[in-house]
Amino acid sequence: MIDFHCHLDLYPNARQLIDEVAARNRFTLVVTTSPRAWLKTSKVFAGYDRIKVALGLHPEIAAQKSSELDLLISCVSRAGFIGEVGLDGSAQHRHSRKLQESIFKAVLMECEQCGGKILSVHSRNAAGWVLDYIQQYCRDNIPVLHWFSGTIKETRRAVAMGCWFSIGPAMLRGAKGKRILEELPREKVLPETDGPFARNGSLPYMPWEATTIVKHLAVAWNMTDANADEQLNLNLMKLLSSTGLSI
Repeated sequence: MIDFHCHLDLYPNARQLIDEVAARNRFTLVVTTSPRAWLKTSKVFAGYDRIKVALGLHPEIAAQKSSELDLLISCVSRAGFIGEVGLDGSAQHRHSRKLQESIFKAVLMECEQCGGKILSVHSRNAAGWVLDYIQQYCRDNIPVLHWFSGTIKETRRAVAMGCWFSIGPAMLRGAKGKRILEELPREKVLPETDGPFARNGSLPYMPWEATTIVKHLAVAWNMTDANADEQLNLNLMKLLSSTGLSI
């Protein structure tokens, strides 16, 4: 299975989970919340070819981690993936919007300078702003919108712009998430869990539980579960090959 957005480094028993995740999953993208976390996590997960660590600075902690912006920019050329980055317009984070925007813009521009990167992008309550930046600064970059929760109009705009989408079981529990799924081109969808923050009852989703979205995709796409799963694998291969990456 594939998990294109999880915080494996933030599970309480992360070191004990690494081997199981590597064995169960064909590909796991571990997004980080700060460049210092990326440096540390990259060392811990070194040697696991099917686990990739993305360089990030989460918009929710932009104010606390803004001093790491220079470090973030200096690491972009060495990172195969970028994430978690983006904007958050939730009430508790609006105070840092200008700072979030300056960080997001700087990251996008540096990624473009490096020839383009695959980015896992946060856009909660900020879909329109995020799409504005993507439209302006993503010519070679490939944005993958994580747990997209914009309006249907914003969803259609993102699709028209060529964005990719990673969706998880938590997103598909609600009617809005299922409605957004109906708008997405099947060839640009990838699975995610967003664990350990996304939870299945009292427990966090585990990286191998991204597979639970397949049954929903099969219904939405009018195909068998096996064909839906194969579509996800094809999508991953297409995305990686577009930037010269492979697994």
